[in-house]
Amino acid sequence: MKNNILKINKLSSQWGTSDPFLFLAHHKDAYPKGNNEMGPNASLKGRNIGSDFQGIDGWNMYHGDVIPGFPQHPHRGFETVTIVLDGYVDHADSAGATGRYGAGDVQWLTAGKGCNHTEMFPLVNTEKDNPLELFQIWMNLPKKDKFVEPHYKMLWAEDIPVIQAQDDSGRTSTIRLIFGFYNGIKSLDSSPNSWAGEENNHVRICLIRMEPEASIELPKVSSTLNRTVYFYEGERINIEGTSIENYHSIKLAGDEIIEIKNGSKESCLLLLEGEPIGEPVVSYGPFVMNSDKEIRDAFADYRSTGFGGWPWERDDFVHPREKGRFAQYPDGKIEYR
Repeated sequence: MKNNILKINKLSSQWGTSDPFLFLAHHKDAYPKGNNEMGPNASLKGRNIGSDFQGIDGWNMYHGDVIPGFPQHPHRGFETVTIVLDGYVDHADSAGATGRYGAGDVQWLTAGKGCNHTEMFPLVNTEKDNPLELFQIWMNLPKKDKFVEPHYKMLWAEDIPVIQAQDDSGRTSTIRLIFGFYNGIKSLDSSPNSWAGEENNHVRICLIRMEPEASIELPKVSSTLNRTVYFYEGERINIEGTSIENYHSIKLAGDEIIEIKNGSKESCLLLLEGEPIGEPVVSYGPFVMNSDKEIRDAFADYRSTGFGGWPWERDDFVHPREKGRFAQYPDGKIEYR
């Protein structure tokens, strides 16, 4: 009998991925009340400010020194897909795009030939805590698309398909279809020039919440598909007779129907799958290319051009506290939510 579980790994701060995905981070921070600057209304003593990933008191400042988050930094050669489950992210980039998103929203950013951007986590609530939870997925671009124009796209929570799948016992699994198809239902579109945009690349990104004792099936796709389930909340699931504890990733065969059975508590899973690009990957920090020379060229280009410079008044740019969810694009178009 074929073993459809290819690998099981304990999850750490950074979660392993397979081509076409490069990197996956899960940020879950129990931020306290905000202060007048939308930073934490708490002492920062003992933190390595500028590079705080220690999780003191259940939260991090990351590369922020006043407001948590990631001030201006460059990318080239790949895409970021950022899924915000709780809290807010303030975005600004070198093309002049900006916005605030959260509460289930997804940002799809194609860095292409080079883009600077910020990802700050403003603590907008002064009378209550400001929990944050998000996933950031890095997805590679094939060589032919490494130098496309940068592109910023919002997938608003209200527009993302939510599918209720009942098993034979009437128990429900809820699928938030960030990208791809599920049971004939299609997601919103990706950014242009994305590997995900070609249907034959079978890219699927979805969040699955399972009721206690519920079962769900992942469909058969192809023998070359890379498929990984990240079990990040719950107690225990069972796949083909193998019991798996919370906070593990499970790499699965893509050419078989896979049944996942939940244990006695509600569980949350993230599914990433897609056909591999199959090209060399050479990465250094924020640049992902196909050769060492292209990495050196990326650094040289960034030093000489700044990837378009920085049109904002501060590296950790944030919006006013009272600002709601919105996106402003380089062409001036504004969307409000």
